Amino acid sequence: MSAVPETGPLPDSRPALRRCVAGDLEEFGSHYWGRRALLSPREELAADSSADADFGDLFSLAAVDELLSRRGLRTPFLRIAKNGAVVGDNQFTGSGGVGAEIGDQVRDDKVAALFASGHTVVLQALHRTWPALVDFSTQLSSDAGHPVQINAYVTPPESQGFSAHYDVHDVFVLQAAGEKHWTVHEPVHVDPLRNQPWTDHSQAVAAAAREQQPVVDAVLRPGDALYVPRGFLHSAKALGGVSAHLTVGLHTMTRYLLIQELAALAANEVELRTALPLGFNPGDPAQLAPELDKVVALFAEHLNTASAEDLADRLRRRTWSGNRPAPLAPLAHAAAIADLKVGTRLRVRPGLKHHLVAGNPVRLHLPDRTITFPPETEAAVAAACSGAPFAVGDLPGLPPEDQVVLTRRLMTEAVLVESPT
Repeated sequence: MSAVPETGPLPDSRPALRRCVAGDLEEFGSHYWGRRALLSPREELAADSSADADFGDLFSLAAVDELLSRRGLRTPFLRIAKNGAVVGDNQFTGSGGVGAEIGDQVRDDKVAALFASGHTVVLQALHRTWPALVDFSTQLSSDAGHPVQINAYVTPPESQGFSAHYDVHDVFVLQAAGEKHWTVHEPVHVDPLRNQPWTDHSQAVAAAAREQQPVVDAVLRPGDALYVPRGFLHSAKALGGVSAHLTVGLHTMTRYLLIQELAALAANEVELRTALPLGFNPGDPAQLAPELDKVVALFAEHLNTASAEDLADRLRRRTWSGNRPAPLAPLAHAAAIADLKVGTRLRVRPGLKHHLVAGNPVRLHLPDRTITFPPETEAAVAAACSGAPFAVGDLPGLPPEDQVVLTRRLMTEAVLVESPT
């Protein structure tokens, strides 16, 4: 296994992560994250969390029926597969009918027929379409520090949707209905990147799944959770009834990501942008060697002068858009802005990535833009964006009437929202 950096403390106040992992979260971060699979039985998860022990508050078979029949889903929010083969979209989509000028809306009758014939239904991007999972993914992304996606796999009895494979992101499996037999094996390609799919190693994957002893061989029942690091081989088969589980994918940020962004910063170095010699043959090692020496020396100099501030700026732009913050109701939010006054309780929008930089002006970096404020507002902006609820009038450094102006600006920029308490 590759080395995994130590993580900071993971307090039990991380409620979404708490629902995925039984036991000590700090131990999970230091001993399992990115390294080892972990089965968390329902009984242990229920002892550590006050939420629904069977994940029924997050998802259910009734939710599957509602999504497929009443929510107007379109591709690519649905995939259907059987024995590892994905069905063409045209086999389960059709016209939206009068007033809906689309041709790829999910047809519930076609899905029903395919499911009855043993096909697995895969509901994709539920972190954007099912309210409970929108909120859960927002919290989990904050808890874990990595972007989150959520799919659901709904499998008929005694059926298998996909053969042994690995994912290029870490996964929490949350069993929501029925029973499913899971088998997990050690990687054949450790810590795969996004551009290193399992199909690049399909023969080794099949051989390992067939010949190696599994590290997890267990039946998951409602309320059980399974952590599968990226690269670990896994497959699952439904048992006696319809099975549904959530696959919560964490799109792991890696050290290689920092290398990519450091290389992108090198575009600012004029000498690294210099053209190679006229008539240069890139396939000739003799011609390549002197140019490679120059590039290595120039890039090493670039690395020695690169700053964390420059790199952080690029990483903000690249990674912060991976998950949206908590939903914002446009009409209710507009009414709250109109009614804003001293005493109104506000908080930073849950899940919103932001970074405050002192100076003249004060800069507040957001996922898609940077907004600025006068230097005298620094303490008030910092307090408003700290995450703790507050009342307008209680911020430091500004009189109440100026706090109304400041918080109205932050609400208009969708940084602050009304606090329920």
